[in-house]
Amino acid sequence: MRSLVVGGAGFIGSHLVELLAQRGPVTVLDDLSVGRRDFIRGPLESGQAELVVGTALDLDLVARLTAGADLVVHLAANPEARWGLEDTRRDLDQGTITTYNVLEAMRRTKAPALVFSSSGTVYGENPEPCGELDLGLLPISLYGASKLASEAMISAFSECFGLRATICRFGNVVGPRGTHGAALDFFRKLEKTPAELEVLGDGSQAKPYLHVTDCAAGLLFAFDNQKEKLGIYNLAPPDTTSVRSIAERCVAASPYPNAKIRYTGGDRGWPGDVPRSRMKPDKLAALGFRVRHTSDDAVDLAIRALAREVFGDRAGG
Repeated sequence: MRSLVVGGAGFIGSHLVELLAQRGPVTVLDDLSVGRRDFIRGPLESGQAELVVGTALDLDLVARLTAGADLVVHLAANPEARWGLEDTRRDLDQGTITTYNVLEAMRRTKAPALVFSSSGTVYGENPEPCGELDLGLLPISLYGASKLASEAMISAFSECFGLRATICRFGNVVGPRGTHGAALDFFRKLEKTPAELEVLGDGSQAKPYLHVTDCAAGLLFAFDNQKEKLGIYNLAPPDTTSVRSIAERCVAASPYPNAKIRYTGGDRGWPGDVPRSRMKPDKLAALGFRVRHTSDDAVDLAIRALAREVFGDRAGG
């Protein structure tokens, strides 16, 4: 199987490329604004993958790369939802427009199958556990809006042009090679202010955290096992982890175990942040897939890995 992974040198993409390389040649398209060549060094050096440095905003380039691909995986997006508050066009360009370009390139070249990384943010501010059909509330972040718009376009292209598509809505993905997220943010803050860790909100925010290895495995499982032309699946553990717990674990894992945690207050970290969310993984479970790690376990594994990446031998227990 020949694969194209858009955004394949990034956090999630690099883990997925390692799995896809076992199935056949992989082409990675990445602008390296966040992703790194080192993340996919193994598949590149073995000749199982090639890296094309470029942007998915270049439709002609995407079309050239989709030609002959049996599977296109679209992971490129704004990696940090908060950045949309500073640049309101970021999610439109990096989310919605890149998704259109991938779909249009696939239409032109007749590439048969798409796997798309969506997000639990499409469910909006809904504190109840959400299943795939629970879309009664609209997204409250620009990031979530771009994901929902992308899903709608994928549905339309699938119906109009016969595209087979798999959409997976992620929880908060964590793990080694992380390029963003709460734990990495906390470690970087501690490097700047070792005596104090500032945490946005009151710490009660709680979300499902998905280990990146479960994410990559779940994406391919959904693609391999879906029965319908358009498959939509939640990919997340059923439980959640609080921001307070993550902050405490990060302090303990850092070289600064005596740092005091200061909460800025309020029930959310920033405008557009969903303070509490849960996702039902029942649909994928019915097909036979369950994540290996609970939310707490995923966070623990990620914090240990990221602490080693950030602090090296100075990492704490």
